[in-house]
Amino acid sequence: MKNFRVKAFSQIFKQVCLGVGGAAIAQLSIFTNPIFAEANNVTLGVYAMDVRGKSPICPNEVSLTQTPRPYTEGSYTTDGSASLGWFAREFRIEKSDEFSVTWVAKLQIKYHNCKAGASITKYNGEPFEGHSYLRMRFVNDKVYLILDMTGLSDANGLMPVILNKGVKNGNPTWTWGGTD
Repeated sequence: MKNFRVKAFSQIFKQVCLGVGGAAIAQLSIFTNPIFAEANNVTLGVYAMDVRGKSPICPNEVSLTQTPRPYTEGSYTTDGSASLGWFAREFRIEKSDEFSVTWVAKLQIKYHNCKAGASITKYNGEPFEGHSYLRMRFVNDKVYLILDMTGLSDANGLMPVILNKGVKNGNPTWTWGGTD
């Protein structure tokens, strides 16, 4: 019975979203279908500032992981994590509320002069053209990872919320979700 409900919801969801575009349907369908409950790679492109003709050493891109949980009637949930020790020291939560969380860490010596911003450029290797709810900034020998739900909406026109935020082994972890 549950598989029937999932299939029926998936068909209705696709019909409702037809005008949104194929890419949006593909991205949103990961939340509605249990076969998609495997890790997704989110790539943030890093865009360095030119500091008076000097090009600071910055990472070219940063990879994060998000895994949708299997379908639960009425909602979807996504777990995320970032293994960033290769360019930063241990992260801590700097500030947070229901819709946004910011982690901060000191940059490794190699990147300490990096001044840059980063936003989502690829999702599972495919170009990402949606709202970048995951962003980074590199400034003053620190890196900030920002998860921000503002500007997003779920199938019911409600804003997704951050359900859990933390640090595990010095790296950011999070859970966010919405209604379907």
